[in-house]
Amino acid sequence: MSKRDPVLTPELIKILKIFIFSSLGLVLVFSFFNEYRANNTGQDGTFRINDSNRLYFLNVKAIQYDREIRRDAGMTLYRHAKRKQSDSIPTLDMVILLNASKEEAYIYLELKNADWPIELSVKSSGTSRILEFTNGNNLDHFAIVKKLKAFIDADAEFELLVHKKPIPLWSTELEKKAIKSVLEDYFRLLDLIN
Repeated sequence: MSKRDPVLTPELIKILKIFIFSSLGLVLVFSFFNEYRANNTGQDGTFRINDSNRLYFLNVKAIQYDREIRRDAGMTLYRHAKRKQSDSIPTLDMVILLNASKEEAYIYLELKNADWPIELSVKSSGTSRILEFTNGNNLDHFAIVKKLKAFIDADAEFELLVHKKPIPLWSTELEKKAIKSVLEDYFRLLDLIN
């Protein structure tokens, strides 16, 4: 009988050690850069909500809202209960829309008793400006709300201009508190709270 050569020679063990440790090192290095991976799903994650934020909203915050279930759209609409409601005076409400099937949340500017496009007069820190908005899709409304959020956070004064006639908007403390609550809840749903 001939003696066989050992399979695990010292040279092979050195090569295996180099390969194993370099592989573990690469895995460790790449784990630090996990959030930079490519999104090849083809889906836009702008409006995506995670389960914990959705459950927090539904279990803690939703009690402050009037809820409307829209089975035709597969969405639930949440309007703050302390908002100004009128059958004749033009109002602009922020409505949170939850789409349970897509696990997404949208915000919509709901204009009542007036027509789009709208003009808002914003007075902040001694300056006044006119903002013009047209109705659009969920990205358009999200962009409008982000623009308005900076003014709302700065306690600006708003007027809705209907046929050049100014109508106070979000003027009382109750309305200001309600609109800030809607913004806070929506941006918390999207996990965009600072």
